[in-house]
Amino acid sequence: MMLGAVLLLLLLGGAGPASAHAVMRSSDPADGTVLNAAPASISLNFSESVGLLDGSFRLFGPDGRRVHTGEARHAPGHSDTAEVAFPAGLGQGTFTVAWRVVSADSHPVSGAFTFSVGKPSPTSAAVDTGPDENPATGALWDLARYAAYGAAALLIGTAAFVLLCRPPDPGPLRRPLAAGWWTLLASTVVLLALRAPYETGAGPASALEPAALARTLTGRPGLVLLARLTLLAPVAAYLVRLSRRGPSRATPATGAALALALALTWAASEHASAGIQVPSAMASSVLHLLAMAVWLGGLTALLTILQRATTDPDPGSSAGYDPRLAATVARFSRIAFLAVIVLVVTGVYQSWRGLGSWTALSDTTYGRLLLAKLAAVVLLLAAAGGSRRWTARLATAAGRAGSPGSAGTDGNPGTNGNPGTNGSPGTNGSLGTNGTTGTGSEAVQERTPEPVGGPSHPTARTTAPQTVSTSTPLPVPVPPAGAPAGTSSPRSPAPGRCLRALRRSVLAEVAVAVAVLVISTVLSGTLPGRAAAGGAGTAPAAGIPGASVTMIPFDTGTPGGRGTVQITLQPGRVGQNAVEAVVFGPDGGLSTVPELRLSLSLPAEEIGPIDARLTDQGGYWGTDSLDLPIPGAWTAKATVRVSELDQASGSRTVRILR
Repeated sequence: MMLGAVLLLLLLGGAGPASAHAVMRSSDPADGTVLNAAPASISLNFSESVGLLDGSFRLFGPDGRRVHTGEARHAPGHSDTAEVAFPAGLGQGTFTVAWRVVSADSHPVSGAFTFSVGKPSPTSAAVDTGPDENPATGALWDLARYAAYGAAALLIGTAAFVLLCRPPDPGPLRRPLAAGWWTLLASTVVLLALRAPYETGAGPASALEPAALARTLTGRPGLVLLARLTLLAPVAAYLVRLSRRGPSRATPATGAALALALALTWAASEHASAGIQVPSAMASSVLHLLAMAVWLGGLTALLTILQRATTDPDPGSSAGYDPRLAATVARFSRIAFLAVIVLVVTGVYQSWRGLGSWTALSDTTYGRLLLAKLAAVVLLLAAAGGSRRWTARLATAAGRAGSPGSAGTDGNPGTNGNPGTNGSPGTNGSLGTNGTTGTGSEAVQERTPEPVGGPSHPTARTTAPQTVSTSTPLPVPVPPAGAPAGTSSPRSPAPGRCLRALRRSVLAEVAVAVAVLVISTVLSGTLPGRAAAGGAGTAPAAGIPGASVTMIPFDTGTPGGRGTVQITLQPGRVGQNAVEAVVFGPDGGLSTVPELRLSLSLPAEEIGPIDARLTDQGGYWGTDSLDLPIPGAWTAKATVRVSELDQASGSRTVRILR
């Protein structure tokens, strides 16, 4: 419950729109192109396969009114390319194309661009291209995703803790198991209901439309959610068996199969389901999720057990302490260590697959989130190291408490918790030699120890049994000065003290684990660095300190009318910048064009477009007086005229630093 509450607070404080994972590589016609005749169709090529919606393409005329088009479809044999047919007789002017598709990893992506027929319209009518994402739908969707991740970790991790660590009393863990199952059920139902409005960008009320659920169940993301919902029925039956009959009567193989099936429902709808090396990525994603659940969910279960075991306020006491708890903690310590190894191996692979390059670590949101997760994991490992040290001390203290022939520390019973011989305390804490105790003034036999050599040794002598009275207590060893009460030495703290220290250490682990889980969930909804690099044209300029280079492709649709404009901004920061623009032809060589225009705008702040006012510098186009007022992701649009009649435009994002 604490894990869910912290996640809820974090969500309400910083939930944002989910990022899409497919990137549009190119379009035909390209953005800003001026065509001699109206095209019969338009096509868009993406970085991965995409799913199409009923309104994936919307065409708006120069007057801002929508023009009816054909049905969107995939290009023959290409699931990463979408196309739509245009009606005849479009007329002249500037047209706007708005598009929205669903990435292979289940996240919607949308955008818009323009092209002109004959010549651009003298004035542009306001065009409503539709919502990118409804804020209420996005917030509810994100909340359900976070809850589902947290519930899966709690459910799988707690069940694994009961099966593998065998706590002395698994009763307190029934509530976390039930909370994890019910939360996962509720979050899955919400995700299934919101799937249709999440894809289309509509409000939550549209989930009540009869056609919404039918549309959801025709796509892979909806079918995956339905499979997860169906799996919860056998999971509930297994949990009931585990709670009522104990881990000895619940088959671990069945639990492992159910956990594996649940993890597959995440792998089939996240990053692993698209991109390169899909089979390996799916296997890695499943192992990563299971290891995360066993570790983080197990920590929550361990904290629950420790809170029940350390209720005595006396720091030197271990009243109510069960020696079997030390074995449970030791088992979890070994299992957590194996889980960390799996997390590291699979995490390195997934990071490489998602990043694609070292520069993506600092240049993309995905890379920066990955660095934050790495820092949180290092902090988590440091906290885990403290827990392991206290686990070792607990095992040592528990061994002293139950060792044969010695009194239990702080009054603990001996081995197996049995009174009497082998470690039971005598009257007033005294212990009879060889482990026997006296009660009141009752006499017991005491055998004087023989010399090391034994009876056959020349110096050995046999002493007859003697009878002693234990009415006077034997002296009790006194701990060294300054040692905590109830300890035999400064290096052997009492089990009660070890348990309290271990509880604090595990609590710190759980707190950091929540942060790791939150970052992991955000990471799963962020554009991977490899895809971002494939869709962006901005890179650090080679050999020019403090500058950036942006490559903007263009295509006039005529033979030899393709090429790339290289835009260099120096220093690429707020204030005055120098601009150098070089045009490369279709063969990669330098090309001379009669006209080149460059404008920059900042859509987030509604600034621009700002005309760079480039002039022909003899071999390149440039200016030294481009003033950019604030930092951010600016859109650079280059328009290239290659002849008296043919020109084309292209745009890319340029990040301007402070």
